[in-house]
Amino acid sequence: MDRTANAVWHGGLKDGKGAISSQSGVLKETQYSFGTRFENGVGTNPEELIAAAHSGCFTMALSAQLGAANLTPESLETTATVTLAKGDAGFSITKIALVTKAKVPGADAAAFDKAAQEAKSGCPISKLFKGNAEITLDATLV
Repeated sequence: MDRTANAVWHGGLKDGKGAISSQSGVLKETQYSFGTRFENGVGTNPEELIAAAHSGCFTMALSAQLGAANLTPESLETTATVTLAKGDAGFSITKIALVTKAKVPGADAAAFDKAAQEAKSGCPISKLFKGNAEITLDATLV
């Protein structure tokens, strides 16, 4: 299975602007720029898109892990925070913090924690960053 997206950029790094579009059309010429990436400009940036991808991927993986334990979540809500930091070799993603709140009828803390840890390690986006960025998880059963 392949998924595609494309980016177009015009101009220099700091004064230029670009647009990102996705195969599904969810992103359609969505603006991005130096200001949206390194300042508080209006638009998106690659790190925000990675955060969206990781929160979605992890949350689906957690639902699958809970299902394998015969538990059906009422709701799962995950926020991913991607940290972009400048080091000696330039900018890199150094950390992704996942924070999840879950309502899972009938789940005990041990079963939930096991499912959450398995989802964290098994999610394809987590696997992509394994060994390259610290991935933390704060998962709460409410």
